Amino acid sequence: MKGQKGFISTGKWPLSGLFHTFARWQLLHQERQMLATLSDDALKDIGLNRADVAQESHRHFWEDPLRK
Repeated sequence: MKGQKGFISTGKWPLSGLFHTFARWQLLHQERQMLATLSDDALKDIGLNRADVAQESHRHFWEDPLRK
């Protein structure tokens, strides 16, 4: 409609933002666990070492390096 520039939809549920934040934290935790299971050769292929993985796996779940 005319004159509705900047309209922001908050979603159908009032807690949808909280759900998305929790889902992102859970995904980040899973990615950190999978990173810890990679072999040294696989880590070398992506430019990491065991010290990088140890540092990343000890971060708290709320520490999102991309801050999305």
